[in-house]
Amino acid sequence: MSWSTRWLLLILAIIVLIACGLIAWTMTLDHELDRVELNRIARTVEADWPGALHGQLPESQLSYSFVGSSAEDDQLTHIYSTHQDVRINVYIDGSMVGMIVASSAAAEQLGAMRVQLFVAFLALLALLIIGTGFYALYVYRTILRPFRKLESFAARVASGDLSLSLEMDRENRFGAFSESFDLMREQLALARENERQANISKKELVASLSHDIKTPVASIKVITELHQAKHGTTSEMTAIAGKADQVDLLISNMFTATLEELQQLEISVGEVTSTDLRDYIRTSDYQQRICPFTLPECVIAADKLRLQQVIDNIIGNSYKYAGTGIKVSGSFDDSFLILTIHDFGPGVSPEELPLLCEKYYRASNAGNKSGAGLGLYLSHYFLTKMGGSLTVENDDGLRVTLRLKI
Repeated sequence: MSWSTRWLLLILAIIVLIACGLIAWTMTLDHELDRVELNRIARTVEADWPGALHGQLPESQLSYSFVGSSAEDDQLTHIYSTHQDVRINVYIDGSMVGMIVASSAAAEQLGAMRVQLFVAFLALLALLIIGTGFYALYVYRTILRPFRKLESFAARVASGDLSLSLEMDRENRFGAFSESFDLMREQLALARENERQANISKKELVASLSHDIKTPVASIKVITELHQAKHGTTSEMTAIAGKADQVDLLISNMFTATLEELQQLEISVGEVTSTDLRDYIRTSDYQQRICPFTLPECVIAADKLRLQQVIDNIIGNSYKYAGTGIKVSGSFDDSFLILTIHDFGPGVSPEELPLLCEKYYRASNAGNKSGAGLGLYLSHYFLTKMGGSLTVENDDGLRVTLRLKI
């Protein structure tokens, strides 16, 4: 129960109590009124004695008479035997000289006065109730209802809903406050939009810089390959090529993650042969750690660029965290090519396996090795978009299984 309802019920209870008290008072008012009036008449007669003997009686709204003490016995007997009559004795020098008597007609007159008073009281009570009702309605319209609107509006703003404006009602006492509250909502909405635009601009900048950096890195890789073709493979050139590949991979991850957040990442699924897939694996294995392998002949549905990124990420992780030889195998399962890439390093703890494909997660064995925790996340994302899947499990090392749709 709200405080406004309690307040209204308290007012009604007070009105009812006052009404009951006044009704009880009016029930006994007639007897009090006639005695007060007759006492006044008696005192006036005593002050104007012996005028009463000559019929000089004070004026009054009551119907009364003066009976002297020398009245006949039958008249006095009638007076004392009439229970509806009210009598007030008149004394002069301590001796009773007569009495003021109000007849039954006076009682009826007082009863009519009581009814009139009661009707007047009921009319006053009705006016009071009606006035209280109008006042309660006024309080509700000007205070309670606007306040509840503000309360509901504040709850929406607190929950993050800044789209709906606050209805203005300048006739209530909260008009100016409502306008200020709505202005605050507009400023919050503007600040949120500015923040959103700033985040988009930041991500676009990262994506642009990533794309621009990839060009010179690609040039370094080409020059390295040309140098190796002319002068043979040296450890220095191999190291430069490896670092260039590593930088290119990190930039690709950052660029792809940024595009994904911008919802600009597109997957163009086309036909990729098993020969193409073997080339992707050999290209990623620049340290030649993969044992000789064969893949069954097939055509899979995949995005060439994204599939190359997936292979690069998985083999790059084996280089970084296992440092062992790598075993690759392929087989069919219904309408999927199952490609397994298995290293023989320490693997990861069973508790961490379900988390390896989460964004920015790095296992406890990462140590101080560079990385952003995006490789497996992006690989899983790409394969899911291409209709496949990626799973990771421990098996005398770490085994990554790719399901590629045929």
